[in-house]
Amino acid sequence: MFCPNCRSIMFLKSEEFHCNKCGTRQTPDGEVTFTESHEKQETVVLEEEIATLPLAKVECPSCHDNEAYWILRQTRASDEPETRIYTCKSCSHKWREY
Repeated sequence: MFCPNCRSIMFLKSEEFHCNKCGTRQTPDGEVTFTESHEKQETVVLEEEIATLPLAKVECPSCHDNEAYWILRQTRASDEPETRIYTCKSCSHKWREY
């Protein structure tokens, strides 16, 4: 059973379901009790901070600028090399190098 307030898993304690994250309680009949100290929480997704990534001198296929940020990701099997993903510093075009 999932919490109607924060969508976390609820656990059965003394014949009531309890949410350890926000404190919401629910009876087996479906009666929900929200705690006053916790409001509905929002999930925040942070985008990758691109300015902290390393720069490489590589030509962008889109705008032909000579600098791009890069990251390494394991996109294939573990016995194969990583994939280098570039993001152009000027136009934000993305491309891969296998």
